[in-house]
Amino acid sequence: MRRYFLLTGALSLGYGSIYTLLADLRDAYGFTESQLGLIAGAGFFAGFAAQVGLARQADRGHTATMVRGGLALAAVAMLGCALAEQLWAFVLARVLLGLGSGMAGPALRRLVILRAPEDVGSNLGRQMSWDITGFVLGPLLAAVLAEAGGLRVPFFAFGLLFVVLLVQTANLDLRATVDEPPPAADAGLLRNRSLLATLVASIAFYVTIGVFESVWSVLLRDHGAETWLIGLTLSLFTVPMIFLAPIGGRVAQRRGPLRTVAFSIGLATLCTFSYGVFDALWVLLAFSLVHAFADSFTMPGNQVAVAIAAPRHRLAAAQGLLGATGLATAGIVGLVAGAVYEHAGPFPLFTSAAAVMALCLGAALYLGRDLLVVPVPEPVEMIKP
Repeated sequence: MRRYFLLTGALSLGYGSIYTLLADLRDAYGFTESQLGLIAGAGFFAGFAAQVGLARQADRGHTATMVRGGLALAAVAMLGCALAEQLWAFVLARVLLGLGSGMAGPALRRLVILRAPEDVGSNLGRQMSWDITGFVLGPLLAAVLAEAGGLRVPFFAFGLLFVVLLVQTANLDLRATVDEPPPAADAGLLRNRSLLATLVASIAFYVTIGVFESVWSVLLRDHGAETWLIGLTLSLFTVPMIFLAPIGGRVAQRRGPLRTVAFSIGLATLCTFSYGVFDALWVLLAFSLVHAFADSFTMPGNQVAVAIAAPRHRLAAAQGLLGATGLATAGIVGLVAGAVYEHAGPFPLFTSAAAVMALCLGAALYLGRDLLVVPVPEPVEMIKP
């Protein structure tokens, strides 16, 4: 399992590395802030497209191809960034990286689910921990490498890392074949009421992600926070997830994923509402820590719910649909949240966000009544080496 987790963390490492270097790219190549946004956003749009359009191939006997192809695209993307000098080249590289991550991510989750279905909650939680750790460490490592050797060094280093990992997959068992899927469109997944409930719950979760990405630092600055404190709060928000996600996954499997997610999203909804009500900085920080605790159960809980609700021959497609739903929600909410905060202020923004979360949670509970019971995943027969 650990080698699957390592690949997941490495892909997130490369995905998050660009954010530290955006200012350096602006200084080195004269890009505008809008152009930097295009570079950063291209990867998300490509990842969305890959998770919707390509993830299903892992369910059709191409799991190994999705993982190795994703690593290969990530390596080309990083080396492309190292050699690029014009905007189109950086955008193309980010598109390739988004496609690579979007291809490999659902396939790797499929492998983790099928290798040990009796312990799916803990394993998905551990995989989530590696995913978050990679995303957190990526910007830090990129900054250190850029400071030590220049702007191109981080891209060369991460590109070489992906090449090494790609070579090592030759000795890694990436087979995950189950029954051949029927010739039906992946849209059929949306007719699965339990899966649809999980997607709606995921929308509730990613509403706050979109709001946080757009206005959290601005909110804290407006309440008198220094830059170092803003950065510290962002780190403190992610650190609990690294350690608590495996626990969240186990709780979701034992007590029922939607039951677990209902509690954690309910708690997150209250925290989201509080950000628009309280002015004291220390109160906002206290609620953000509670929010981080809740999200540590929501993230793996949603993945466990999908693993249980989805048909065995649609695991990767369902996980890809979950990821794509999150990316789309965060992106749309992020665009709207900045405008609402600018023209109306924090109270209308966070009250509206909390209301949307509550409505989505209610809809998820109604749709996912079957997931409120304690689930026992059915074992899946694996191909023996």
